[in-house]
Amino acid sequence: MKVIFLTDVKGQGKKDQVAEVSDGYAKNFLIPRKLAKPADAQSLNDVKVKAEAHQYRIETEKKEAKALADRLKTLEVVINAPGGTDNRLYGSVTAKDVAEALRTAHGIDIDKRKIVMSDPIKTYGKYELDVKLYTEVNGKIHVHVCAK
Repeated sequence: MKVIFLTDVKGQGKKDQVAEVSDGYAKNFLIPRKLAKPADAQSLNDVKVKAEAHQYRIETEKKEAKALADRLKTLEVVINAPGGTDNRLYGSVTAKDVAEALRTAHGIDIDKRKIVMSDPIKTYGKYELDVKLYTEVNGKIHVHVCAK
């Protein structure tokens, strides 16, 4: 009997997956516990439409991420920070500071966890930071840290 799983069932299948199981297993275990429903034409069509909508959403988000990555290449984020001698800052510039400066200067809202920094910036200068925008889509931010 063909069934569509409503939840993940260990060893059998994942949610919205269509699988062939024995009649007794489907009628006595899966269907009464609302773990699966019989796969008729209407429900198979629903699963197909849901999968297409999911794929469309992924493609749209990826396209938007690529557009944002192209936009970020041309921007420069300027951060003014207090510092002392030999180009050293009193504190440091973190991913949070870069995200806030990007939001205020250019109106682009990027989560601080998506900005890749191995260590906080502790000296004045120009830096290029990677940004993970989406799966397989990365961008670059040009950051210029200068004195107040």
